[in-house]
Amino acid sequence: MATALHNLSDYDFAKVPDASNMCFGIVVAEWNSEITGALLDGAVKTLEKHGALTENIHVKTVPGSFELIYGAHQMVLNGGYDAVIILGSVIRGETPHFDYICEGVTYGIARLNATQEIPVIYGLLTTNDLQQAKDRSGG
Repeated sequence: MATALHNLSDYDFAKVPDASNMCFGIVVAEWNSEITGALLDGAVKTLEKHGALTENIHVKTVPGSFELIYGAHQMVLNGGYDAVIILGSVIRGETPHFDYICEGVTYGIARLNATQEIPVIYGLLTTNDLQQAKDRSGG
């Protein structure tokens, strides 16, 4: 796999647009809050690193990852954002629930991106176990 040889956390700071005049909406799932809290912290720090003002970063919570679609749609409809970011964590269990949630959220966010005027950035962490989620949620 191509990503196995490339650290996706490496990026060229100079290629990221200045965010000082941008407004962001972030929708965070409350389920697996230890993980989603770390994802939120990393997202906010990264936005601020690129110039986003704290007062231009608006955070809303939803109960679980499936509701990220609704939360993102509401933020898009209410307007005023340059982008909306969704953050959630789904950890595989013993039933197919994991597959249904991951597929549903992916489809829902893809649909928003195809039909709306601003990007909805996909930040759904999908892992096999809690340790993988912790390892990947450091921001």
